[in-house]
Amino acid sequence: MADQKIDNLLNLAMDATPQERRKSGNLNVGYDPATRLWDVIIKYSGPESGLAGNGIQVVPLLGGYAVVTLPESEIDKYSHRAQVEFMEKPKRLYFELFQAKGASCIRTVQTGRDGLTGKGILIGIVDSGVDYYHTDFRNADGSSRILRLWDQSIPGKPPQGYVTGTEYTKEEIDEALALGENQGRRLVPSVDYSGHGTSVLGIAAGNGRASDGVNQGVAYESDLIVVKMGIPRENSFPRTTELIQGIDYLVRQSLSLGRPIAINISFGNNYGSHEPYN
Repeated sequence: MADQKIDNLLNLAMDATPQERRKSGNLNVGYDPATRLWDVIIKYSGPESGLAGNGIQVVPLLGGYAVVTLPESEIDKYSHRAQVEFMEKPKRLYFELFQAKGASCIRTVQTGRDGLTGKGILIGIVDSGVDYYHTDFRNADGSSRILRLWDQSIPGKPPQGYVTGTEYTKEEIDEALALGENQGRRLVPSVDYSGHGTSVLGIAAGNGRASDGVNQGVAYESDLIVVKMGIPRENSFPRTTELIQGIDYLVRQSLSLGRPIAINISFGNNYGSHEPYN
């Protein structure tokens, strides 16, 4: 199969033998051998009503994108639908090193004439989660600065329009904080196991309360929305299918609240042809 609507890696995966795909570090990413289903990202035009059905699950996203779960045998036929413009397989994501805010001359912006603190804006991250008990993400009264936390790895009550994970509100997080960590973790059991998301959010928006203001983040008076990406796969981190839904969720939250948002994504790769669809 060499469909030009399908990205090169997915074409290659379809042409490879099962043994070749298992040996590759990338060709099987997005495929579940237990169900024989693929997760793919599509760019489409027209109505979304005809995208799902007959064993095909679709999560529509903003901008004409969608995450589609479908049998491998349906990929070629699905790509030939008139409304499907492009289709690509998920790619693995890897943590990238961050640099301190000093290298970006942030302090002059915070302490200069403008005195920018992030007040009134939203900071969103798509990462490994957050330690919501950390005092850098709490107000002076002990309440949380986090307005929403979508943990894609915990089955339960996903946000409206999505099919995985559990969404926790500020009210639920505040209740968990008031209960103390032992009991609170039962109410909001989201955990940042690697600590990466907590560190990233600290740089972006930590208020410095844990260090008496020494380690203050960039937008330290902003409100926060956090997406913890889904369960990591073998020898890897979550995939671009989880990432694109996380970004979509953050943008929708910004639009719903009528407030500007800055989104941090501390992952990276160099996949793709760098064409407009990739």
